[in-house]
Parts: sequence; structure tokens; C-alpha cells
Amino acid sequence: MEFTFWLSVALLVYTYAGFAALVVVAGLLLNRRVQKRDITPKVSLIIAAYNEEASIAKRLDNVLQLDYPKDKLEVIVASDGSDDRTEEVVARYADRGVHLLRLPRRGKIHALNDAVAHAHGEILVFSDANSIYDRQAIRKLVRNFADPAVGGVGGNTIYTTEEDADTCSEGENLYWNYDKWLKEMESRTGSIISAHGAIYAIRRELYQPLQDSAVTDDFAISTGVIEQGYRLVFEREAKAYEVAIPRAGREFARKVRMMTRGLRGVLLRRRLLNPFRYGFYSVILFTHKFLRRLVSVVLLSLLFSSLALASTHPFYRTVAWLQVVFYTLAAVGFLLKDREVGRARVLYIPFFYCLANSAALLAIVNILRGHQIERWQPQRHTP
Repeated sequence: MEFTFWLSVALLVYTYAGFAALVVVAGLLLNRRVQKRDITPKVSLIIAAYNEEASIAKRLDNVLQLDYPKDKLEVIVASDGSDDRTEEVVARYADRGVHLLRLPRRGKIHALNDAVAHAHGEILVFSDANSIYDRQAIRKLVRNFADPAVGGVGGNTIYTTEEDADTCSEGENLYWNYDKWLKEMESRTGSIISAHGAIYAIRRELYQPLQDSAVTDDFAISTGVIEQGYRLVFEREAKAYEVAIPRAGREFARKVRMMTRGLRGVLLRRRLLNPFRYGFYSVILFTHKFLRRLVSVVLLSLLFSSLALASTHPFYRTVAWLQVVFYTLAAVGFLLKDREVGRARVLYIPFFYCLANSAALLAIVNILRGHQIERWQPQRHTP
């Protein structure tokens, strides 16, 4: 039990503190900067859509207002068998250069494959159907491709919250702020872990068509450039805005789906776990996408081992009580998530932390029992 306890402590300390410190030190030592330059290559902006009638018009209006040469920007909307008014809305933009691909319902990966096959741009930019780009977003993305070592660029997704959202949105914002800081540090070591689906770009020749529809597309596509020997970097100034899902139940379902598909993505890119070939990136991938998902198991191990040892020493008893208090605060945070008092950090941080790790635990169970989430059901929120 003592071994289990201290192993659990060591894994948690490394995952949350040691890893971040390691990335910072590696970034200072390697200091791999990107040679940026203002360039305007031909860009294909690809939007995969499934039943997005509530947000697609706003998305396309935003695209048409971007500060990028019109003759250098191709816009493709790939409708993955939408059965609402999505295709009707997109068709209205045909005279403004928006190309609609009407596809059968096969999944997002296949819709992206078909869209890329129709694309003519040197650079492929991928976007969610509900994202709103800063006017300079594409310019800020593509300037990184002036560096021949760069194969992909992840943008800066900024989540906004609605007034009537529960405290899960606050936790999501806090998490993404930390994640973006970590991406900046990772970028200095060579490559970030992966890009976020709201805004990222890769070189056209590096796109590898995928057939496994049960993986997270942004992870699989963006890490493909690393597997081919190129860098995947982070551009903070390329901004995209999305509204955070305002309800904890929907966010939990989204996280289970995302993490299950994400773990399958790691299995798909398992060659990247070889440090002799991919260097420090293998450490980043193992910690960020594998070990962090196992934290849910480690937390259970720590709780049960400390409870078992509580009668043997005051230290173990104290650690056990601290965990009980933390999980009690999480439960109270859940009960008060729709109230103003629930916005206190002492409540919503434990609540969101437990929600995220519960979703990770369910994702691990899905992987172990071979359950695949192939059907693409976007969890969008349009204010």
C-alpha cells in the first residue's frame, strides 16, 4: 500500500508540475524559434459541417470578411449528409466563392478527405462550423510557413461564456488558458502536442487521408506532419472564438467522446512515442495524451491507498482527509453549478477537475472494451 501511495503521488506530481517544468527547461535549452515572414500563399479554408443551420451563415459571413486576398482564399464547406437546412444556407453563398460539397453521411474524416481532394490551396486551413476568426487569423497562421521546417500551425482558440452558463464553462476557460501556455512552451521545444479543430493549418502535400473514423480528426491530421519530419507550432496571434458549452451534462458527453477518440488517435500515431526518432516530442505525447488520461486511475489509487494507511500514521490520515474535503467541495460545486455562489474558485475548480477526470476514466473503459465512437455528432452551442 505504501508503494502504491507514493507511486500515485509521484505520478501526480510529475503530470502536473514536473512535466510543465521539464517542458520549460527543454524550451529554454532547445529554443527553436520560427522564422516568420508575411506571405500570402493560396489557402483552402475547409469547414466540415453536419446539421449546422444555426451557425453556418454567421461562420461564412465571418469568413468573407477576413483580411486575406480574395483571389488567394478558397472556401469549401463539406456537408456530411446534413438533413437540416445547412446545405440550403451554404448554397446561397455560391456567388461569393463558397464551394459546397454535398456528401453522404459517412463521418467527418471522410468529409475532410473529400474536401481536401477538391482543394487547390498550398495551405489547408481547417475550421469548426461555429468558430469565428479574427480578421487577421489566416495571415497570422500562414506567416509561420515561411519557415521550411514548419509543416503545421495550431491557432489560438478562445472560449467565451454566456451569462446563463453554469460553472463548467469557467473551468473550461481556466483549463484552456493553461493548455495554451503549455503549447507555447512546447512550441519552443520543436512541436506542440496537437492542434485544436477550431483553427489550424498544414501544408497541402503533408495531408494524409485517414480511414479510421473513430479517431479525433484534428489530432490525427495535425500530428501527421510531425510523423513526416516537420514541426507543428503554436501561433497565439491567430485567434478563433467559440462559445463554451454552457451545461455540464453536454460538456461531459463531449469530453467522453473527445477523449475516447483521442486515445484511439494516440494508438494510430503510436510510432510518435519512439524518443529515438522523435526526440522530446515523444515525452510530450506520452505525458500529455496518455499519462494525463490515466490520472483518473491514479487518483482512485491514491484515495484508496491513503484510506488504507490512515490508521498507520497521521500523515496518511491527513492526506486522506484532504482528498475527502476536495471531493466534497467538488460535489458541492456540482450542486451549486447554476448559482452565483458556485462561481467561487474553491467550488468550480474541484467540480470541473472531477468532471474532466471522470470523463477520462469512462474513455479508458471505452478503449479497454473496444467501444468505438465513429458517428460524428457535434456538440455545438450557438448563442
